[in-house]
Amino acid sequence: MSRSEVFKNDPGHASSIDLPDAALDYHPGWVDSETADAWLQELISATPWSQPEIRIYGRQVAVPRMVAWYGDADAGYRYSGLRHEPLAWTPLLHDIRQRLQKKTGQRFNGVLLNLYRDGGDAMGWHSDDEVELGRNPVVASLSLGAERRFDLRRKGSGRIQHSLVLAHGSLLVMGGATQHHWQHQIARTSKVLQPRLNLTFRLIETRPSK
Repeated sequence: MSRSEVFKNDPGHASSIDLPDAALDYHPGWVDSETADAWLQELISATPWSQPEIRIYGRQVAVPRMVAWYGDADAGYRYSGLRHEPLAWTPLLHDIRQRLQKKTGQRFNGVLLNLYRDGGDAMGWHSDDEVELGRNPVVASLSLGAERRFDLRRKGSGRIQHSLVLAHGSLLVMGGATQHHWQHQIARTSKVLQPRLNLTFRLIETRPSK
């Protein structure tokens, strides 16, 4: 899917982020603030959050945020060395998925929820390049709550090459070869005291059972 196709039904406020070997489209007001407020409140309160531990340099360390994975029954997902079996779609998440699929023309069968309780919670440098996502995955990232800075760097580089403040109710769509060439992070900050909720919708490639 090309960048021009991602927002083919959009009335006009999406902008493309011009980076080599990447396809990134940002829509700062994908949902109105009232709807975004309601989604944020319901999802924070109704989600059965967990804080899994991962192994780093031989030590078990809790990830610095709360997470939940929802999806179709066969959309199990492995990331950070952990296998996550999907929770069943809630009516709200099903509705958001339908809206996103209509907007982007892309099918999604799973969504990862990350709750950053304040600026002390973070996401380290990574690419969404797990085998289950296929060769050129499309990842639709919906941000709710506090604004946080989203950094990008070229793989193999230690320098931040682009930053974007993700607004409440905004949508960032990453596609094409982005995950092959770029990494992204949400860095810690002492300036943010309110929670941020991020929903990243993905298509997990599933194999039919024999």
